[in-house]
Amino acid sequence: MASASRISALNQRFEIPGIAAIVEERKGFPSVRVQTPDVTGEVQLYGGQVSSWKPAGAEEVFFVSSKTRWQEGTAIRGGVPICFPWFADRTEGPKSPAHGLVRTKPWRLEAITHADSNVTVALSTSADETTKKVWQGDYHLLFCATFGDQLRLELIVTNRGSLTFKFEEALHSYYRVGNVEKTKVRGLGGCTYVDKTDARKEKHQRGDVTLTGETDRVYRGTSSSVEIEDPVLRRRILVAKEDSRDTVVWNPWTQKAAAMADLGADEWRQFVCVETANVGDHGVTLGEVQAHTMTALISVNSM
Repeated sequence: MASASRISALNQRFEIPGIAAIVEERKGFPSVRVQTPDVTGEVQLYGGQVSSWKPAGAEEVFFVSSKTRWQEGTAIRGGVPICFPWFADRTEGPKSPAHGLVRTKPWRLEAITHADSNVTVALSTSADETTKKVWQGDYHLLFCATFGDQLRLELIVTNRGSLTFKFEEALHSYYRVGNVEKTKVRGLGGCTYVDKTDARKEKHQRGDVTLTGETDRVYRGTSSSVEIEDPVLRRRILVAKEDSRDTVVWNPWTQKAAAMADLGADEWRQFVCVETANVGDHGVTLGEVQAHTMTALISVNSM
């Protein structure tokens, strides 16, 4: 990964003393560490992935597996992975990497800014010869994570080529919970969802979502906020969003988790994925020089 001289050069250009710096931990993976009186947080340059957000007085909001491998070519298990330009497995190319092309790429640090009590970290990645061998879209992605008493995540996709392309996208957020079996996801009652654990059957959600087994659902046509109620950690996590038409809820549960080498024993109990997304027939089409922004705004309150 990044050398000591590279880390030093990045800090000379981007560091805000006492506020934000580029650090190298976790087997050499560089990240931007944010620390103010109001918030601490971290963004990995590998995958452009938020791995920590902790507002003052609150516990850590995101889960990161103790068994994450921290090696090139392998995705980080936890935080907020970015899925693009497809979600889950690619129908047109079954040998393509799950969840797209950008989770296992180094991203470019573009800027770190500090305004009022908020710190924004901006990173980017673009199509290159390697990605075009798999998917021909000439894309540019800009990801902005603004850390404060709320966390604002913006994924901006621009078509910088002459050919129109269609893509799927998701902020695959792993929210840390005290016990997933006691957790409720509110705000999806009345919605239709695709149940990927039951032959992709279309079903109707009645009331709150409670998890009692392997869960892999795409809630369709959802634009309203979702709330994660966690009675064990005694908090509510509110996820509001803009320009997202789908919400994914996922947890592998016991059997599937046991087969995942990058997930610790019983760690499936410690998270629920509630993902801001545009997938399937809600994928986004961009023509030449067009851009699309999907946003998630996350806040946490005590119960």
